[in-house]
Amino acid sequence: MRKIKAAVLGMGFIGVSHVEAIRRIGSAQMVAVADTNYELAKSKAEQYNISKCYETVEQLLADDEIDVIHNCTPNFLHTEINKKIIEAGKHVFSEKPLAMTHEESDELLAMLKERPQIVHGVNFCYRMNPLVLDMKEKVNSGEIGKPLVVHGSYLQDWLLFDTDYNWRVEPEIGGKSRCIGDIGSHWMDCVQNITGAKITDVCADIVIAHPIRKKPTGAVETFSLNKSTDYEEKQVTTEDYAAVLIKMDNGAHGVFYVSEISAGRKCRLDFEIDCELASMYWNQETSDQMWMGYRDEYNRHVMRNPLLMDKNASDYSYLAAGHPEGWNDAMKNNVQSYYNFILEGKQIGTDDAAFATFYEGHYITLLTEAILKSGSEKRWVSVEQD
Repeated sequence: MRKIKAAVLGMGFIGVSHVEAIRRIGSAQMVAVADTNYELAKSKAEQYNISKCYETVEQLLADDEIDVIHNCTPNFLHTEINKKIIEAGKHVFSEKPLAMTHEESDELLAMLKERPQIVHGVNFCYRMNPLVLDMKEKVNSGEIGKPLVVHGSYLQDWLLFDTDYNWRVEPEIGGKSRCIGDIGSHWMDCVQNITGAKITDVCADIVIAHPIRKKPTGAVETFSLNKSTDYEEKQVTTEDYAAVLIKMDNGAHGVFYVSEISAGRKCRLDFEIDCELASMYWNQETSDQMWMGYRDEYNRHVMRNPLLMDKNASDYSYLAAGHPEGWNDAMKNNVQSYYNFILEGKQIGTDDAAFATFYEGHYITLLTEAILKSGSEKRWVSVEQD
């Protein structure tokens, strides 16, 4: 079987996660890593026995052996680098957000229309958890009726204190939205993918809990403890919390809220889909279980079991029931579905993709902007589609 040659640009926390996911796939081969911090890239290349190490995207693009580039750079670089990858004719798998604005993501889509052979994906990995895929199949099949209500949250605590700081706080690097753009985007992607419907209207309450944060004078890695006593005060314009009422084009209504200041919550992504015949609830922190609720029957706690799931879900469930699969496995499933798509000679826009494409990444950008507008103007806002 042909192996697709892959490279990862950006060797921070998420870049390493991409490397580990790629290494778990039999159809892919890691051939290069790159980072502007060359010493960091070199150390990761040595750690993972990767033969090539570069400092720039230009060096990656000049390597004819590379088929796919994973863009794991900070948010403000996504558009520029994705453009260069597309222009080079290589497949691109980008971290979210796809772009800082919908105008930027529009440009990417315009470029891709001229290059239909390029397979493009955005790393919304939670949708590829086996039980989330099973929820999608239960809706698609009509087994539990039409979705009526959707609700849930995504809660973290890594920016709880005013001394917590990260590049994502700064709008020129992370974007105008932080909490919605960083974690709310995952919630919206999952719910839209499960229901097969789009969020079309939003009404948001947006909160900046710490208008001033203390930025350490030294570097602080994402999700690490900040023990620095040397800092400068920085004004904050990106949100710490948001709650959003939503309407969907299938008639469903709902609400979700996101927070990066909820003490004790580390990565609590959860959602409930309430349908005509049953409800389904899933929590990422207990990802091997799903609750199903009924009005006239006993409720059920469902354990992930590949022997009992729909094939579209069981194909991405590798361990026997009782052997937990989690975030790393969903990440691997997302990358696996992307590489399978390439190997099978499929084309975006013609063939169905399990992973999120740039088109879906673009719509999430539109949604994020609509939520910010709603929060600012204190009213319902419809998503402005192209």
